[in-house]
Amino acid sequence: MSSIAISANSLTRYFGNTPVVRQVSFDIPTGTVTGLLGLNGAGKSTLIKMLMGLLAPTRGSCSVLGVDSTLLTPSTRARIGYTIEGHFAYGRMTVRESEQFQSDSFPKWNPTLFQNTIERFGIRPAARIRTLSRGQRAGVSIALTLSSDPELLILDDPALGLDPVSRRALNETILEFMEAGVHTVLLSSHLLDDIERVTDRVLVMVDGRILVNSSVSAFLERVSIWTCESGDEPRQLPCIPGLIHAYRTGRRLTMAVVDVDEESEAAMVRIGGSSLTRSDSSFDESVIAYLSRSRSSQSFLTKNAAATVTL
Repeated sequence: MSSIAISANSLTRYFGNTPVVRQVSFDIPTGTVTGLLGLNGAGKSTLIKMLMGLLAPTRGSCSVLGVDSTLLTPSTRARIGYTIEGHFAYGRMTVRESEQFQSDSFPKWNPTLFQNTIERFGIRPAARIRTLSRGQRAGVSIALTLSSDPELLILDDPALGLDPVSRRALNETILEFMEAGVHTVLLSSHLLDDIERVTDRVLVMVDGRILVNSSVSAFLERVSIWTCESGDEPRQLPCIPGLIHAYRTGRRLTMAVVDVDEESEAAMVRIGGSSLTRSDSSFDESVIAYLSRSRSSQSFLTKNAAATVTL
């Protein structure tokens, strides 16, 4: 088995004259869970469709399981589980009929896994799909996808609109799926606590570019939150190297900074003086700070002087 499950090399996609995915390059190691994060319109779904061979790149290339995504054969696709937002299933079928219909196409079908998954979501096999709640339809979709025993699982916003119980069932299912250490998951989601709970790595996509490609632990280690009193400061901040995002709450100024060093700390001291304090950032603070700054072409995990930020 290849050590790289997904690879993208300068992957680019235009719609007309509009670039939606721009010069994206990354590798996803086999046996990991990677979270794909970004605002609506960042290009996440377009990227996934190119990985799945459903959309041709304008330039660049990508591969899954060692095969060029534009050349995926039915046998290679059978090794990939793909679930999209909305969890499509035939409403007139029962849950059991859906399983029978799907299993005919997959020689490695695992009926025990299917049964265990629908039980986790509280679904009766005799229920018709059209009578199920949104969370239960998601459970059927995940069960149908996982029971083919895919080497690679790609989930495009699977938890959108799910209640907390269904979200928990989804996360437990993903974690159980990964226990053997031989599967790979790419999970696109806006739910940051879910991403932090189940992923090993994170990709953050902004305006069609991947600006963060890091393990979750490294992502957290490199971001810090700084606060100070700055009521007399002008609304425009001077250049602070590594600044991701800054905002005011009354007289208090809060700054998120990556890879803080003597230069960046000195710049903040000039603003806040002795009132300057530091704290570690949480995962959601780090992501939200970056996306709030967003629309920037700078890579988060490179050392660049931040542009002037207007508060």
